[in-house]
Amino acid sequence: MKPQIGVLADNLSKSIEILSVILSDEMTLYIKTRKFHWNVAGESFMELHKLFQSQYSELEETVDLVAERIGKLGGNTIGSMKEFLAITRLKESTGDSPSQNEMLKNLLSDHESIIIELRKDVALFGTENNDIGTIDFLTGLIQQHETTAWVLRRYLK
Repeated sequence: MKPQIGVLADNLSKSIEILSVILSDEMTLYIKTRKFHWNVAGESFMELHKLFQSQYSELEETVDLVAERIGKLGGNTIGSMKEFLAITRLKESTGDSPSQNEMLKNLLSDHESIIIELRKDVALFGTENNDIGTIDFLTGLIQQHETTAWVLRRYLK
């Protein structure tokens, strides 16, 4: 049964499509952060190990919330790595693990990229889809990524 929430069916489909891309971005960043948590080494090992754990735990919750938002709008949530990688706007981290500094820079770049893309997505939800609930949801995600980016930036000063 499709939701009757004041958003046209075509617009719900567009919202679900965009949210699936956001879900893919969040999942890709989650996996990258988890990989860095597993592989960080060096003088600040324990501090960064704990930092990355905190960040991937937050991302894990975000992934779940985005997936639930898709469901609330009447969509089916994708769930395979193949599906995520096909539509993510981020690049996964393959091969050997980078240095601590490169890990921080890489994660910072991804959080900032997500912020930029979410800002564009918010505009689409407002002007094209009239999906105010998702706008509010995405605004919270932007704030969360801004906080994480700020923390990572402080490590790189």
